[in-house]
Amino acid sequence: MKKVTTTLFLSLCAMSLAMAQTQPAKQTPESSEIWEPVPPVITPGTTGPNASGISAPSDAIVLFDGKNSDAWVAARGYSPDSPSIGRLEWPITDGILYSTKGSSARTKQEFGDFQLHIEFKTPEKVEGNGQGRGNSGIFLQGRYELQVLDNYNNATYVNGMVGSIYKQAIPLVNPSRKPGEWQTYDIIYNQPKFNKAGMMMEPAYVTVLLNGILVQNHVAIRGTTEYIGYPKVKAHDKGPLILQDHGNPVGFRNIWIREL
Repeated sequence: MKKVTTTLFLSLCAMSLAMAQTQPAKQTPESSEIWEPVPPVITPGTTGPNASGISAPSDAIVLFDGKNSDAWVAARGYSPDSPSIGRLEWPITDGILYSTKGSSARTKQEFGDFQLHIEFKTPEKVEGNGQGRGNSGIFLQGRYELQVLDNYNNATYVNGMVGSIYKQAIPLVNPSRKPGEWQTYDIIYNQPKFNKAGMMMEPAYVTVLLNGILVQNHVAIRGTTEYIGYPKVKAHDKGPLILQDHGNPVGFRNIWIREL
């Protein structure tokens, strides 16, 4: 009986101590206020009068503003190690950069964690079907493809449709607009983390909105997005953005990025 009484006494003491810690005396509204560090002030983008989407905020790096492709080089293939073949020769018409046969487009600058905004349109004249219709891609860090495809009344494998992380993550919904209409990607990306031995300790994560609709919700990327086979993991630091040419004249405009 004495042992039980002692145990009960100790339990009551522990409960009293816990209640005392969670109910500190003399709390005021100011006790939980945080004043520093103060977030930096930036100017948000605005919607242009020509319906060209949201302009870049003041702290963004503008990668294409409709005037030139100076932020890009031409490259063979879709890898950060693909050889550059000089100046990007994709045509610019009426402020729109069009993919064309012969090269991919790779940024000169490399990025880690970022917020990316990019607008695209597939050809108004529908030609082909499945993967042969309005096909392109955005390779995050030059390795992980976010698919660009005309999926308006166009069936294909669902881990290769617009809004997918190619061959890995199926989009939650398909909010595609009609061929020839402008569409918008807003992407939040966190790069993977590797240890000194090159092992991936944390995967890349991506959140994607297509036309303002969530299609990828903090999805883990398991490795490279392979056309054939399974993802490959190779340690890396920052990497470029790559726009794919897949034989279809896909238009791009209003491309900007914010490093996080």
